[in-house]
Amino acid sequence: MTASHSIRSKTVTAETPPVPLTTEGYSVLHQMMRFRRTAWRVLPEAERAAIAEEASSLLAAMEQNSGGQSALYSLIGHKGDLMFVHFRESFADLNQAELKLANLRLSDYLEPMSSYLSIIELGLYDSTVKIYKELTDQGIEPHSDQWKAEIECKLGRHREAMRPRLFPEIPRHRYISFYPMDRRRGEDKNWYKLPIEERARQMNEHGLIGRRYAGEVKQIITGSIGFDDWEWGVDLFADDPLVFKKLIYEMRFDEVSAVYALFGHFYLGVRCPAAGLDRLLSGELPK
Repeated sequence: MTASHSIRSKTVTAETPPVPLTTEGYSVLHQMMRFRRTAWRVLPEAERAAIAEEASSLLAAMEQNSGGQSALYSLIGHKGDLMFVHFRESFADLNQAELKLANLRLSDYLEPMSSYLSIIELGLYDSTVKIYKELTDQGIEPHSDQWKAEIECKLGRHREAMRPRLFPEIPRHRYISFYPMDRRRGEDKNWYKLPIEERARQMNEHGLIGRRYAGEVKQIITGSIGFDDWEWGVDLFADDPLVFKKLIYEMRFDEVSAVYALFGHFYLGVRCPAAGLDRLLSGELPK
């Protein structure tokens, strides 16, 4: 390597972006609803059945949608009664799903409690450090057209390789735990002030914990920076809800969570297939 190339590489390296690369998949919407049971009970039985049948038919089609599925969960606790989870190929498609539900007669008996908008995201901390180093070693200027083209080429290959994780089916496990989260950025600790190499190290150690629970729980991470009030959403799916406690508790002792994590409300629900909606509205959880 020539002296001039060495100097140029050091100059470029000093300007390496701190932002990790990501690849994105399905757009995701969570809708938390309160069911107005008092108003529902006064309806004639035949009308309740017709309303439930209309909603069940739409939800059944959404469950099988080839461009991203929907699923219904019965929430446990005071934060709502129902939670709809939608995976779609775009935000416009999410809005269309939202509008279809709003046009149901059942919507007259549903009160929105909360919602969360995000997009499935794979964070590439380790790959980012390697890619940035490779490009800067070549003397490519950060943010230049060549830099952007090289990164997009690499991300394109990653999207194809990771397509099953970016565009998954909604897991059919019986239980879901959803929560939003942030990384601390105030007081004496600020995640975003750490060097990217240090963030990569901590995230790698953090991921090792989750991998120990493979087979027991399915985790889907969504990014929501610029879309909603928190920075990420986390969906956990399992047939035994106890694994949620064990996994999250163990992660609380991990450095990236113990020092930098902030958590929003947790929502825990039980899966209700479309065919069982009428029973759910009648106060019986389908098996």
